[in-house]
Formats: sequence, structure tokens, C-alpha cells
Amino acid sequence: MSVIIYTNTCNGQAITSAATFESYNPATGEVLGLVPSSTQEQVQAAVAAAKAVQPAWAALSDEERKGYLMQMAKVLEDNLDYLAKLVTQEQGKPLAGPGSVFEIQGCIGWTQVPASLELPVEIAFEDDTRRDEIHRTPIGVVAAIAPWNWPLLIATWQIMPSLRTGNTVVIKPSEYTSICTLEMVRLLNTVLPAGVLNSVSGSGEVGGWLSSALGVDKIMFTGSSSTGAKIIQASAKNYARVTLELGGNDAAIVLPDVDPAKIAQGLFWGSFINMGQTCACIKRLYVHEAVHDAVVEELNKLAAAMPMGNGLEEGVVLGPVQNRMQFNKIVDLVEDAKQQAANFVCGGAAMQGAGNFFPITLVTQIDNAARLVQEEQFGPVLPIVKFSNLDEAIQMANAVEVGLGASVWSSNPEQAREVANRMQAGTVWINQHGTIHPMVPFGGIKQSGFGVEFGVDGLKAVTQPKIISINKALA
Repeated sequence: MSVIIYTNTCNGQAITSAATFESYNPATGEVLGLVPSSTQEQVQAAVAAAKAVQPAWAALSDEERKGYLMQMAKVLEDNLDYLAKLVTQEQGKPLAGPGSVFEIQGCIGWTQVPASLELPVEIAFEDDTRRDEIHRTPIGVVAAIAPWNWPLLIATWQIMPSLRTGNTVVIKPSEYTSICTLEMVRLLNTVLPAGVLNSVSGSGEVGGWLSSALGVDKIMFTGSSSTGAKIIQASAKNYARVTLELGGNDAAIVLPDVDPAKIAQGLFWGSFINMGQTCACIKRLYVHEAVHDAVVEELNKLAAAMPMGNGLEEGVVLGPVQNRMQFNKIVDLVEDAKQQAANFVCGGAAMQGAGNFFPITLVTQIDNAARLVQEEQFGPVLPIVKFSNLDEAIQMANAVEVGLGASVWSSNPEQAREVANRMQAGTVWINQHGTIHPMVPFGGIKQSGFGVEFGVDGLKAVTQPKIISINKALA
């Protein structure tokens, strides 16, 4: 059977490259297709195409651009099954549960919401003599660099607000999940003017060329903190504004007044949605000694009841780790925890057979200083640290260099809010974790990046303020 060769989209045209690379199914190891390795000249051509059409796109009315977004939402809806199957095959998350169908549904919602929002002129100051207005104008060309964990949803977060506000986009998908992203861009181009949305695929080198390209005015990146630092360096060449959503290593604190059975589902999916391969997953769980054993028992029951396997098979709700690099990192951290004599309640060893399968793993009797606690594992392994003193738990939760999300679990709303106010994170959830919403700003602090996405604040992040100051006496 011949292998499909996928294409990039530049100025509305399908673009191939002389060199290609293989994309794999992480559940089976099979080759899904060949992906173009974009050249530096192709990256420059994509930026030039976006630059050339940006003034005309920005000149459209808000209502016209909203209309285009609604057309794109319809394209996503019409192709939901096709795109979801591609995501399952290439990323690994199952079709069922909070998997690939859920991801495409999220793409539709995160397209419709920016189309519903307004950015009216704001009055900064006005008196009898003057009026100062804040107008929101496009930045220009947005370079979007998408990750492999939620390849279409996060791409949507980057693309749709940018297009809504009059920018044009060049997107580089992760080299691990290129096919589904390239296909989404191809489909969206069936309703867009040529050049408004373009793609370039390839290794990290391609991302570097795109980030530093002259003509790029804004960079949106979701990924690791180490790559985020390289993005900042690259932006010095073109003075592009930057939004970074980087690593999390989120902490959750469980207070002694909870009902373990009632919070177990929230803790489980807060930790293991997408096999823990989500920036805002619980990566460190601090549980008060009074409920520690009961919480662990409830989580263990859920872990045993969740079917894992090839996500195309009916009933499967947990899939493989997406790529071998991440798989090996998880194994390394687990082996280190074993050397520290941590207790493995379940899991702890890679599954035999094809694919990057690692079982849900709960680890107790682990020191807070262990690598598995201090380093973001980004996988299906959860270290559970017992505490007796709440102040110490908060101190442990805050004692990392990242701060994306965090959560507090308690039946006492007042105490939960007090703890939430002391936790260092861009978002602190109470009795839930990772429950993002398209109307609610989301972003990190410390080395988890800067800038926000979603809602009106997310739209403002892909615009620049233009002040019009009026002398009333002469107006």
C-alpha cells in the first residue's frame, strides 16, 4: 500500500518539499504518512504570502471576519469524524471520553466564541477639552507554533483569535503530529481567502526560521520552557511580540474535610486527561494525612477501571504516550522514584507489545524533593505527597519555577479560597482542575510563560492599542 504524502498550504496552494519525514501512530508504530520538511525559502514564502494579504484582511469589517470564523466552525463540524480519527491515529488519544472527538468539539467552540466577542472602542479619558480613545488594531502576521499534545485544539487557540482581529497566520505544527494539523489548515482554506492561513512543517529548525523571520509581528507558542527561551531569543531579530504558554507541573492540595469518593473523578481526570500530557494537568498531588489513604484508594479503583489501548477500538478511554522521547523521560523519572524507595500503588512498568503504552501509575511514600515531584513528567504518573501541616503543603506547592495552574479541594469554600489566594499560579481552580473555558483568560506566571489566551483578554493579546486623541475645541 502506498504511503500518503501530505502537503503544506501557502497562499491557498498545496505545497510539497523535496525532503519529507514519517509520522507514526503511537499506538501501533505504523507509518501514517509522509510530511514535508519545509525549507527556509518556503518559510519565507509563507510569511510573505501572509504579509501581502494582511492589509486586505484587516480592512474587512468585524462582521465579515466573524462570518469567516463561523464558516470555519462549520468546516470543522462537517469534518469532525475525519479530523478526530486523524488525531487518534497520530496523537494517540482515544476517540471516546475526553479524547479526539472532544478535542474537535473544543475546536468548534473556540472558533465560535471569538466570533461572538466584541472589541469596542474604549474611552481612556474625556473631559470638556479632550477625548482619548483606545482602538484595537491588528498586529500583522502571527507565527503560531503548535504542540503535539492537543495538536488541533491549541492550533485553534492560536489561529482563530488572530484571524478574528485582522491578523494573518503562518502555523508550524509539531513534527510529531503534523498530519492532522496540516489537514485542518487545508480544510479551513476552502472557505478563506488565499494567504490568510498558511502552514509550514518540519523540525524545530523550521520553528526557529519562522520565529525569527522578518515580517513576523507576533509569535504564539505552546510547549516547553526550554523552547520558550529560544523563541524569546529568536524574537529579538524581528521585534515580534510574544505569547508563551509553557510547562506547568501543576500542584493540587487536598484538605482533610473532603469526601474522597466525591472528588476522585475530578482528581483522576484532572491528572490523567490525555494521559497526563496536558500542561494544566495535576502533576503533584498533596493530600492531608487524614484522607490520604482513602483518596489513594479511590484513585486506584478508577485507574483499574479505565480501559487502555488503541484509541480507535470501542470502549478505550486511555491511549499511549505520544512519542518515544516523552515515553523515555517518563520511564527515567519512574526508575529514579524506584531508586528512592517510593511506593508504587499501581503501574510503574511499561506495557509489553507495540506502541508507547505506559499504565496509569500512582506513587506514594515519595519525598517532595524527588525528581518525579520536582520535574514535570507530562505523562500518566502521579506522585502523591502526604502532608500534615497546610502551610508546609502550600510552601511545597509553590517551591517550583513554574506556575501555570493549581487547585484546592475542600468542602469549605472560604478556606479553599484562602488557600487559592496563597498558591502561585496563573489559574487556581477550587474543586476542579484544568477546566478551561473559551471566555476565561488563561496564562501562566514565572517560567510558565507570559501573556494570556481566551476571551476578550485573549483577543486583546493579538492586537495593539492605537490611541486617537481629540481636541474638542477644534473638533
